[in-house]
Amino acid sequence: MPPVESAATGPTPAADPAEVAEVAVPLPARYGPGEAVVRYRRLGTGTPLLLLHGIGHHWQAWDPVLPALAERHDVIAVDLPGFGTSPALPSGVPHGLDAVVPVLGELCAALGVERPHVAGNSLGGLLALGLGRAGLARSVTALSPAGFWTEAERRYAFGVLAGMRLGARLLPEPAVERLSRSTVGRTLLVSTVYARPGLRSPAAAVAETRALRLATGFEETLAVGRTIRFTGDVTAAPVTIAWGTRDRILLRRQGVRALREIPAARLVRLPGCGHVPMSDDPGLVARVVLDGCARAEGGRLSRSA
Repeated sequence: MPPVESAATGPTPAADPAEVAEVAVPLPARYGPGEAVVRYRRLGTGTPLLLLHGIGHHWQAWDPVLPALAERHDVIAVDLPGFGTSPALPSGVPHGLDAVVPVLGELCAALGVERPHVAGNSLGGLLALGLGRAGLARSVTALSPAGFWTEAERRYAFGVLAGMRLGARLLPEPAVERLSRSTVGRTLLVSTVYARPGLRSPAAAVAETRALRLATGFEETLAVGRTIRFTGDVTAAPVTIAWGTRDRILLRRQGVRALREIPAARLVRLPGCGHVPMSDDPGLVARVVLDGCARAEGGRLSRSA
Protein backbone atom coordinates (compact mmCIF):
# COMPACT_ATOMS: atom_id res chain seq x y z
CA MET A 1 0.00 0.00 0.00
CA PRO A 2 1.46 3.43 -0.88
CA PRO A 3 2.03 5.93 1.91
CA VAL A 4 -0.92 8.16 2.74
CA GLU A 5 -0.42 11.70 3.96
CA SER A 6 -1.76 12.19 7.48
CA ALA A 7 -3.43 15.33 8.77
CA ALA A 8 -3.07 14.22 12.40
CA THR A 9 0.30 14.96 13.89
CA GLY A 10 -0.45 15.02 17.61
CA PRO A 11 2.43 16.32 19.72
CA THR A 12 4.65 17.40 16.80
CA PRO A 13 5.29 21.14 16.94
CA ALA A 14 8.30 21.01 14.64
CA ALA A 15 6.57 19.39 11.66
CA ASP A 16 4.20 20.65 9.04
CA PRO A 17 1.33 18.10 8.78
CA ALA A 18 2.08 17.75 5.06
CA GLU A 19 5.52 16.39 5.96
CA VAL A 20 4.14 13.53 8.07
CA ALA A 21 2.80 10.43 6.35
CA GLU A 22 1.50 7.02 7.36
CA VAL A 23 1.48 3.56 5.88
CA ALA A 24 -0.36 0.37 6.84
CA VAL A 25 1.71 -2.81 6.64
CA PRO A 26 0.86 -6.47 7.27
CA LEU A 27 1.65 -8.05 10.60
CA PRO A 28 3.98 -11.07 10.76
CA ALA A 29 2.10 -14.23 9.80
CA ARG A 30 2.28 -15.61 13.33
CA TYR A 31 0.27 -12.59 14.54
CA GLY A 32 -1.94 -12.07 11.48
CA PRO A 33 -4.07 -11.45 9.71
CA GLY A 34 -4.00 -7.77 10.50
CA GLU A 35 -2.15 -4.55 9.91
CA ALA A 36 0.06 -2.11 11.77
CA VAL A 37 -0.10 1.60 10.99
CA VAL A 38 3.20 3.46 11.16
CA ARG A 39 3.64 7.21 10.85
CA TYR A 40 6.89 8.80 9.81
CA ARG A 41 8.59 11.87 8.40
CA ARG A 42 10.73 11.54 5.26
CA LEU A 43 13.20 14.12 3.97
CA GLY A 44 16.54 14.44 2.20
CA THR A 45 18.19 12.58 -0.66
CA GLY A 46 20.75 9.82 -0.92
CA THR A 47 20.91 6.28 0.39
CA PRO A 48 18.03 5.57 2.81
CA LEU A 49 18.51 6.00 6.55
CA LEU A 50 15.86 4.77 9.00
CA LEU A 51 15.74 6.54 12.40
CA LEU A 52 14.17 4.85 15.44
CA HIS A 53 13.49 6.63 18.75
CA GLY A 54 13.36 5.30 22.30
CA ILE A 55 10.49 4.24 24.56
CA GLY A 56 7.97 6.97 25.32
CA HIS A 57 9.48 9.30 22.72
CA HIS A 58 8.61 10.22 19.14
CA TRP A 59 10.40 10.81 15.84
CA GLN A 60 11.08 14.43 16.79
CA ALA A 61 13.80 13.16 19.15
CA TRP A 62 15.95 13.27 16.00
CA ASP A 63 15.11 16.90 15.13
CA PRO A 64 18.51 18.30 16.23
CA VAL A 65 20.40 16.06 13.77
CA LEU A 66 17.87 15.83 10.91
CA PRO A 67 19.34 18.68 8.83
CA ALA A 68 22.84 17.17 8.84
CA LEU A 69 21.59 13.65 8.12
CA ALA A 70 19.23 14.78 5.34
CA GLU A 71 22.09 16.46 3.49
CA ARG A 72 23.52 13.02 2.72
CA HIS A 73 20.63 10.58 3.10
CA ASP A 74 16.98 9.88 2.33
CA VAL A 75 15.93 10.02 5.98
CA ILE A 76 12.85 8.20 7.31
CA ALA A 77 12.19 9.15 10.95
CA VAL A 78 9.62 6.77 12.41
CA ASP A 79 7.06 6.94 15.20
CA LEU A 80 7.32 3.38 16.48
CA PRO A 81 4.05 1.46 17.00
CA GLY A 82 2.38 2.71 20.17
CA PHE A 83 4.46 5.90 20.36
CA GLY A 84 4.18 9.41 18.97
CA THR A 85 1.23 9.39 16.61
CA SER A 86 1.52 5.74 15.54
CA PRO A 87 -1.23 3.58 17.06
CA ALA A 88 -0.31 0.58 19.14
CA LEU A 89 -0.12 -2.84 17.56
CA PRO A 90 -3.42 -4.72 17.51
CA SER A 91 -4.55 -6.40 20.72
CA GLY A 92 -2.64 -9.58 21.42
CA VAL A 93 0.43 -8.60 19.38
CA PRO A 94 3.40 -8.01 21.72
CA HIS A 95 5.55 -4.91 21.25
CA GLY A 96 8.70 -7.02 21.11
CA LEU A 97 11.43 -7.77 18.59
CA ASP A 98 9.49 -10.66 17.02
CA ALA A 99 6.68 -8.34 15.93
CA VAL A 100 8.20 -4.86 15.60
CA VAL A 101 11.29 -5.82 13.57
CA PRO A 102 9.18 -7.47 10.82
CA VAL A 103 6.76 -4.52 10.87
CA LEU A 104 9.68 -2.15 10.26
CA GLY A 105 10.88 -4.43 7.48
CA GLU A 106 7.43 -4.26 5.89
CA LEU A 107 7.44 -0.48 6.28
CA CYS A 108 10.68 -0.25 4.31
CA ALA A 109 9.28 -2.54 1.62
CA ALA A 110 6.12 -0.42 1.35
CA LEU A 111 8.27 2.69 0.90
CA GLY A 112 10.40 1.05 -1.78
CA VAL A 113 13.47 0.94 0.47
CA GLU A 114 15.77 -2.09 0.51
CA ARG A 115 18.25 -2.53 3.39
CA PRO A 116 18.49 1.03 4.66
CA HIS A 117 21.08 2.26 7.06
CA VAL A 118 19.44 2.18 10.50
CA ALA A 119 20.16 4.35 13.53
CA GLY A 120 18.28 3.93 16.79
CA ASN A 121 18.34 5.20 20.35
CA SER A 122 17.55 3.06 23.42
CA LEU A 123 14.56 0.89 22.39
CA GLY A 124 15.25 2.09 18.85
CA GLY A 125 18.85 0.95 19.17
CA LEU A 126 17.70 -2.53 20.18
CA LEU A 127 15.36 -2.62 17.19
CA ALA A 128 18.14 -1.36 14.89
CA LEU A 129 20.32 -4.25 16.02
CA GLY A 130 17.40 -6.60 15.45
CA LEU A 131 17.06 -5.32 11.89
CA GLY A 132 20.78 -5.83 11.39
CA ARG A 133 20.66 -9.37 12.74
CA ALA A 134 17.76 -10.12 10.38
CA GLY A 135 19.75 -8.90 7.37
CA LEU A 136 17.41 -5.93 6.87
CA ALA A 137 19.97 -3.16 7.48
CA ARG A 138 22.92 -1.90 5.44
CA SER A 139 24.57 -0.53 8.59
CA VAL A 140 23.52 -0.14 12.22
CA THR A 141 24.25 2.72 14.60
CA ALA A 142 22.87 2.05 18.07
CA LEU A 143 22.90 4.88 20.62
CA SER A 144 22.62 3.50 24.17
CA PRO A 145 20.75 0.42 22.94
CA ALA A 146 18.53 -1.53 25.31
CA GLY A 147 19.06 -5.23 25.92
CA PHE A 148 22.60 -5.42 27.32
CA TRP A 149 21.66 -5.00 30.96
CA THR A 150 22.00 -7.22 33.98
CA GLU A 151 18.76 -7.95 35.79
CA ALA A 152 19.58 -5.33 38.42
CA GLU A 153 20.34 -2.74 35.74
CA ARG A 154 17.10 -3.56 33.94
CA ARG A 155 15.05 -3.17 37.10
CA TYR A 156 16.70 0.17 37.79
CA ALA A 157 16.11 1.43 34.24
CA PHE A 158 12.49 0.27 34.15
CA GLY A 159 11.86 1.88 37.53
CA VAL A 160 13.19 5.20 36.24
CA LEU A 161 11.10 4.93 33.07
CA ALA A 162 7.95 4.02 34.99
CA GLY A 163 8.52 7.01 37.27
CA MET A 164 8.91 9.31 34.27
CA ARG A 165 5.70 7.97 32.79
CA LEU A 166 3.80 8.47 36.05
CA GLY A 167 5.07 12.01 36.38
CA ALA A 168 4.07 12.85 32.81
CA ARG A 169 0.57 11.47 33.41
CA LEU A 170 0.04 13.26 36.71
CA LEU A 171 1.39 16.67 35.77
CA PRO A 172 -1.36 18.86 34.25
CA GLU A 173 -0.65 20.27 30.80
CA PRO A 174 -0.76 23.92 31.98
CA ALA A 175 1.88 23.08 34.58
CA VAL A 176 4.06 21.43 31.92
CA GLU A 177 3.77 24.53 29.75
CA ARG A 178 4.71 26.82 32.64
CA LEU A 179 7.72 24.69 33.56
CA SER A 180 8.90 24.57 29.95
CA ARG A 181 9.39 28.36 29.85
CA SER A 182 12.47 28.31 32.08
CA THR A 183 15.73 26.38 32.05
CA VAL A 184 15.06 25.20 35.60
CA GLY A 185 11.60 24.01 34.61
CA ARG A 186 12.87 22.14 31.55
CA THR A 187 15.48 20.53 33.78
CA LEU A 188 12.68 19.21 35.99
CA LEU A 189 10.81 17.91 32.95
CA VAL A 190 13.50 16.24 30.85
CA SER A 191 16.82 16.04 32.70
CA THR A 192 16.51 12.29 33.19
CA VAL A 193 17.16 11.69 29.51
CA TYR A 194 19.21 14.78 28.60
CA ALA A 195 22.53 15.84 30.11
CA ARG A 196 21.88 19.39 28.85
CA PRO A 197 18.12 19.85 29.27
CA GLY A 198 18.38 23.61 28.86
CA LEU A 199 19.12 23.06 25.16
CA ARG A 200 15.59 21.73 24.62
CA SER A 201 13.13 24.35 23.42
CA PRO A 202 9.97 24.97 25.47
CA ALA A 203 7.85 23.52 22.65
CA ALA A 204 10.00 20.38 22.45
CA ALA A 205 9.86 19.81 26.22
CA VAL A 206 6.08 20.12 26.21
CA ALA A 207 5.69 17.87 23.17
CA GLU A 208 7.85 15.05 24.48
CA THR A 209 6.22 15.16 27.92
CA ARG A 210 2.88 14.82 26.14
CA ALA A 211 4.25 12.01 23.96
CA LEU A 212 5.35 10.13 27.08
CA ARG A 213 1.96 10.65 28.72
CA LEU A 214 -0.02 9.49 25.67
CA ALA A 215 2.18 6.58 24.56
CA THR A 216 -0.26 3.70 24.09
CA GLY A 217 2.51 1.11 23.76
CA PHE A 218 4.47 2.05 26.86
CA GLU A 219 3.31 -0.56 29.38
CA GLU A 220 3.23 -3.35 26.80
CA THR A 221 6.77 -2.53 25.71
CA LEU A 222 8.04 -2.57 29.30
CA ALA A 223 6.22 -5.85 29.94
CA VAL A 224 7.86 -7.53 26.94
CA GLY A 225 11.20 -5.94 27.80
CA ARG A 226 11.44 -7.77 31.13
CA THR A 227 12.62 -10.90 29.31
CA ILE A 228 14.63 -9.29 26.51
CA ARG A 229 18.39 -9.64 26.26
CA PHE A 230 20.17 -9.05 22.97
CA THR A 231 22.26 -12.11 22.28
CA GLY A 232 24.06 -13.26 19.18
CA ASP A 233 26.25 -11.47 16.68
CA VAL A 234 25.27 -9.10 13.87
CA THR A 235 27.25 -10.21 10.84
CA ALA A 236 25.19 -8.87 7.93
CA ALA A 237 26.01 -5.19 8.55
CA PRO A 238 28.74 -3.09 10.19
CA VAL A 239 27.70 -1.96 13.67
CA THR A 240 28.54 1.17 15.62
CA ILE A 241 27.52 1.34 19.29
CA ALA A 242 27.71 4.75 20.96
CA TRP A 243 27.11 5.59 24.60
CA GLY A 244 26.75 8.90 26.40
CA THR A 245 29.12 9.31 29.33
CA ARG A 246 26.27 10.88 31.34
CA ASP A 247 23.57 8.34 30.52
CA ARG A 248 21.45 8.05 33.69
CA ILE A 249 19.15 5.27 32.47
CA LEU A 250 21.32 2.69 30.71
CA LEU A 251 24.77 2.89 32.28
CA ARG A 252 27.64 3.11 29.82
CA ARG A 253 29.34 -0.08 31.05
CA GLN A 254 26.62 -1.88 29.08
CA GLY A 255 28.46 -0.82 25.92
CA VAL A 256 31.39 -3.04 26.85
CA ARG A 257 28.95 -5.87 27.42
CA ALA A 258 27.48 -5.27 23.96
CA LEU A 259 30.92 -5.81 22.40
CA ARG A 260 31.00 -9.31 23.85
CA GLU A 261 27.93 -10.17 21.79
CA ILE A 262 28.97 -8.17 18.71
CA PRO A 263 32.78 -8.32 18.76
CA ALA A 264 33.26 -6.61 15.39
CA ALA A 265 31.24 -3.57 16.47
CA ARG A 266 32.85 -0.17 16.92
CA LEU A 267 32.26 1.33 20.39
CA VAL A 268 32.20 5.14 20.56
CA ARG A 269 32.05 7.40 23.63
CA LEU A 270 29.77 10.44 23.53
CA PRO A 271 31.36 12.78 26.09
CA GLY A 272 28.92 14.86 28.10
CA CYS A 273 25.85 13.24 26.52
CA GLY A 274 22.88 11.69 28.28
CA HIS A 275 20.57 8.86 27.33
CA VAL A 276 19.08 10.76 24.35
CA PRO A 277 22.27 12.31 22.97
CA MET A 278 20.90 13.89 19.78
CA SER A 279 20.08 17.14 21.60
CA ASP A 280 23.08 17.17 23.94
CA ASP A 281 25.64 17.21 21.10
CA PRO A 282 23.95 17.23 17.66
CA GLY A 283 27.21 17.68 15.76
CA LEU A 284 28.90 14.72 17.40
CA VAL A 285 25.89 12.42 17.06
CA ALA A 286 25.39 13.36 13.40
CA ARG A 287 29.06 12.59 12.68
CA VAL A 288 28.82 9.22 14.42
CA VAL A 289 25.71 8.23 12.43
CA LEU A 290 27.07 9.53 9.13
CA ASP A 291 30.41 7.83 9.67
CA GLY A 292 28.68 4.53 10.40
CA CYS A 293 26.80 4.85 7.11
CA ALA A 294 29.93 5.87 5.21
CA ARG A 295 31.89 2.88 6.51
CA ALA A 296 29.25 0.55 5.09
CA GLU A 297 29.58 2.29 1.74
CA GLY A 298 33.33 1.89 1.62
CA GLY A 299 34.29 5.35 2.82
CA ARG A 300 34.67 7.46 5.90
CA LEU A 301 33.71 11.03 6.68
CA SER A 302 36.27 13.61 7.57
CA ARG A 303 36.24 15.07 11.09
CA SER A 304 34.67 18.23 9.69
CA ALA A 305 31.68 16.40 8.21
